[in-house]
Amino acid sequence: MKKLLIAAILLFVLGVGGYFIFDLLGGNRPIALSLVEASPETLAGKTFKGTPLDKKLEKAFSSVESLQSLHPETSLHTLYYVEPAGKLDTLEVFAGINLPFGAPGMEIKKFTESRYILAKVSSNKWVMPSPESIKAQIQDYAKAKNLTLSGYYIDKIISETEVHVLAPVR
Repeated sequence: MKKLLIAAILLFVLGVGGYFIFDLLGGNRPIALSLVEASPETLAGKTFKGTPLDKKLEKAFSSVESLQSLHPETSLHTLYYVEPAGKLDTLEVFAGINLPFGAPGMEIKKFTESRYILAKVSSNKWVMPSPESIKAQIQDYAKAKNLTLSGYYIDKIISETEVHVLAPVR
């Protein structure tokens, strides 16, 4: 009986401690949602189509990150056309930076939508909400405001602890 009580107290302390750490890392921070009356920024970057294990994916991101190092005021953006379910599934992703005038060897992505829903996510990467959770909150926000989404999402990486997700509105 004494061992059971000690085990219960230990589990309780671990649970409370785990929750405290989760909260401290930002696991309970709400996602800030707003409607922005502007087009998403024009991006310069590269599109990759293949599997997540393909070395060309790393090369595509490296070339964009090299360009970003020349323009430190920019942010890395990703736009997944096809998200993989596993390591061997096909993915199609555009990686770029907000550079309106482009750069040699880079594609330009311009967006025709004049509004987008902005979701600001701020927490440690270990407790950041899943992409599905963020998309669900964006979709709920759009439904509540009677907005029709374009169907794709742009991730803007601000820092290791902050990501903005842009969902263009038709």
